[in-house]
Amino acid sequence: MRPRARSCALKTYLVTGGAGFIGSNFVLYMLGKYDDIRIVNVDALTYAGNRENLRSIEGDPRHIFVQADIRDTERIAGLMEDYDPDYVVNFAAESHVDRSILDPGAFADTNVLGAVSMLNAARHTWERADGTWLPGKRFLQVGTDEVYGSLPLDDPEAFFREDTPLCPHSPYSASKAAADQFALAYHDTYGMPVLVTRCSNNYGPFQFPEKLIPLMIRNSLAHEKLPVYGDGLNVRDWLFVEDHCKAVDMVLERGRVGEVYNVGGHNERPNLFIVGKIIEECAAATGDAAITEELISFVEDRKGHDRRYGIAPDKIREEIGWEPETAFEDGIVRTIRWYLDNQEWMDHVLSGEYRSYEPADATQV
Repeated sequence: MRPRARSCALKTYLVTGGAGFIGSNFVLYMLGKYDDIRIVNVDALTYAGNRENLRSIEGDPRHIFVQADIRDTERIAGLMEDYDPDYVVNFAAESHVDRSILDPGAFADTNVLGAVSMLNAARHTWERADGTWLPGKRFLQVGTDEVYGSLPLDDPEAFFREDTPLCPHSPYSASKAAADQFALAYHDTYGMPVLVTRCSNNYGPFQFPEKLIPLMIRNSLAHEKLPVYGDGLNVRDWLFVEDHCKAVDMVLERGRVGEVYNVGGHNERPNLFIVGKIIEECAAATGDAAITEELISFVEDRKGHDRRYGIAPDKIREEIGWEPETAFEDGIVRTIRWYLDNQEWMDHVLSGEYRSYEPADATQV
């Protein structure tokens, strides 16, 4: 039988994917900012889910960890019934584009069917018999700017806006676009209090080292090749993960239901620039003369590789008051220094040891 949650006056968040990169940063940010909340953290602990990310809140009674798959409709429905969350924040997703090219079905399964499972559970719990909704409830689907497709490199004034037509170019972005559309359809069809955010490329602590920045840091320290797709001039808009967490918090509190909010950093940089900065910072921090640009190795470009992403975050600034606070020049240094100071975390991820980590956490369900 499921443990029944005791009645709780604290505002309750059900966060999915809360042991992953962005999700764990959000959990830590929220519990650090607020005393009067609790978080039910649901994560399937697939390869990118890491309980070590949450080590600093072990034993915190406001944090309830549940190992569960969002596609397990019965389990998710039970958690909604037991904990009656005020807010659901769906971070859970397969997110690596290269993996989506190799196995598109897994992305449709988790990102689309998983989102529908969460929407159905929230609807079942929050919708009254007369079709009205319990007050104060909100469901936030966390999306990506990749659903918009690609921007031209030669038009720096072109940006993604909330009304930009969706044009996903990879199985990953197609699955995220579908999840967004399902969420918005639940608002239009049932009146469900849904919001959608679409963010640019996040960076910061706890990112799984298949992604560009932690991979390049790790390879630089190991004097291994730094693989750069194509000509390295693909441009991404970089957003420090804590700034993204602040945006999600503010959209939950102030956003208009049924709306999409783009969350961008206005920090556009070519991939080759990012790699060069990592080389520079790693070499300076370690004094290692072997960390040089000679480690860069250009490799065959990714299939369907978008050339440029860029978000105009005007709507979220004007309606909600959010703006990115972390300049890229500061955020990238903070990020690199975090990985240098936490090489044991990286070693555990690379060895697979993180998957056997057992926290001393009495609040795990």
